[in-house]
Amino acid sequence: MDFINSKTENSSTYRLTNRQYYHIGTSFDELGKKTLKMRKGKINVQTENIFPIIKKFLYSEHEIFLRELVANATDACTKVKSLSTAGELKSEIGDLRIDITLDKDAKTLTIKDTGIGMTEDEVEKYINQIAFSGAKEFVEKFKNADSAGIIGNFGLGFYSSFMVASKVEIITKSFKDEKAVKWTCDGSPDYTMEILDDELLRGTSIILHIADDSAEFLEESRIKGLLDRYCKFLPIEIYFKDEKINNTAPAWTKKPADLTEENYKEFYRELYPLTFEDPLFHIHLNVDYPFNLTGILYFPKLNEKFEIQKNKIQLYCRQVYVTDSVEGIMPDFLTMMHGVIDSPDIPLNVSRSYLQSDANVKKISSHITKKVADKLDELFRNNREEFEKKWDDIKIFITYGMITDEKFAEKAMKFYLLKNTEGKYFSLEEYKSKIEAFQTDKDKKIVAIYTKNETEEHAYIEDAKSKGYDVVILNTVLDAHLLGMLEQKLPDMKFTKVDSAPAEQLIDKGENSFSKLDEKQKETLKNTFESLVDKSKFSIKLADLSEDDKPVMITQNEFMRRMGEMSAVGGGMFGAMPEMYEVVVNSNHPLMSKILSTENDDLKNTLTGQAVDLALLSKNLLKGEKLTEFIKRSSELLVQS
Repeated sequence: MDFINSKTENSSTYRLTNRQYYHIGTSFDELGKKTLKMRKGKINVQTENIFPIIKKFLYSEHEIFLRELVANATDACTKVKSLSTAGELKSEIGDLRIDITLDKDAKTLTIKDTGIGMTEDEVEKYINQIAFSGAKEFVEKFKNADSAGIIGNFGLGFYSSFMVASKVEIITKSFKDEKAVKWTCDGSPDYTMEILDDELLRGTSIILHIADDSAEFLEESRIKGLLDRYCKFLPIEIYFKDEKINNTAPAWTKKPADLTEENYKEFYRELYPLTFEDPLFHIHLNVDYPFNLTGILYFPKLNEKFEIQKNKIQLYCRQVYVTDSVEGIMPDFLTMMHGVIDSPDIPLNVSRSYLQSDANVKKISSHITKKVADKLDELFRNNREEFEKKWDDIKIFITYGMITDEKFAEKAMKFYLLKNTEGKYFSLEEYKSKIEAFQTDKDKKIVAIYTKNETEEHAYIEDAKSKGYDVVILNTVLDAHLLGMLEQKLPDMKFTKVDSAPAEQLIDKGENSFSKLDEKQKETLKNTFESLVDKSKFSIKLADLSEDDKPVMITQNEFMRRMGEMSAVGGGMFGAMPEMYEVVVNSNHPLMSKILSTENDDLKNTLTGQAVDLALLSKNLLKGEKLTEFIKRSSELLVQS
């Protein structure tokens, strides 16, 4: 787009970008017969031949040529409006449009516009003179760049056509009172330029004679797909097969006050026609200082398993599609959102690595993060009920943002919610106030007890509630990372999982416990249990609990579990962690006295094994052969009772 799109200093001459010129009732063959004068020449490039370089280095993304040519045609039409406003256009603006025409028999693809056109001098200056410092330097400097980056850095929008064409023709008529020009080149530095005597309308036609190795671009479906991808929202009407293919005034270009909630949903469906769920809510971006930025971002429903589709945010520059791969450009958690952002301050034709280091892009990224946080905070403060209804669907988004973006985390601490097993929601400060009186340990830390799965951990939850404790639900794969961050930001608070210890020991209040057994009995009991478990996975721990508590429980150390969960989703400092569990034996339960007093070794092992297996079953850890043995043993005990 940068090829000829700026006004020369102290002049009313506009640099044209590769525009096509509109003609009436005159075929290109007829135009060639009405030549007033013709001359031949060589394109002024300081390389032996720029075209093989274009072919070689741009080939991986050769489809980009269509975006470049149509974007330039759009720019040419837009400049007509600017000229008219400035009083420099002597004729009528007329019908501003772009037509894409395929002729499969003639093997041509034509891009035609009614833009400002070029004079003979402008063709000479902006088409025939390309100044490079040498092919070797060109290749060396851009050997690692992507194709769009090369185009953008050298203004090669027009010359990208040679990636797919064996010959290119330009027929152009300027808005100035000068003759039309026909320029022809076969991909070598040699060209011909003719001055035509035809009565053409203002505009430019670029005729690509498609090369044999690019025959795919003679297929209607291929061209329609590219136009739909790259040109769907360009501001000038584009026609292909007499059908308008673009929305010239997409929702993000309008004022929020002019849009209804249904308008936003309609635009979402236009962006994602195969999506059947409406977004939860949206953010309309409209910034003009210190940079220009417009756009609409949507919050989609996200599930707790973190199955997220990225590449859903489309990046535009003045309604020209740039990319949908914004990782590294946007903060990672924002790539979970859907929608469009558009900024003229984002370079159109540069590589993603360049975008990542661009100062404007970094500012825009920070601003969007702030706007997202502000929108969530506003919804939390002004419509708490609606915010709570959406919480389960946006929780993983907010969690991801908090653990990956420090600035977002600072703001999110105010509106992050904890939901308890009763279905009630609390901000972090609200929840601290709720549980402080009864869930503070001996070190003055407020202890929040949580569950990851209400169904599987139901017994543990009920035990905790029986002690008067409240239990919150933290069930996303990212919560292990989040809890460590929350404990750093809230030094007077800690989190412990409901099955990390027996209910009596979830909160250490420094109270002494009583045991019915002496140390020798405990040692004997521990040895008995150790003889029946896999020591590589289970360790035995005796606890002096109430005799009304369960005889045996399976628990898992909070620190070790968190490390394992963090490793599973990335970020664990110790790599993959083996799962380890504690078999907690209630030394005060009547069963333990019975096991110790039993002289029959078979019965002792049966009672011990049954108690352990019941505990394993409650944690869904009893499977396969062990489960079969347990069922058989249980049946036998029923018969004996």
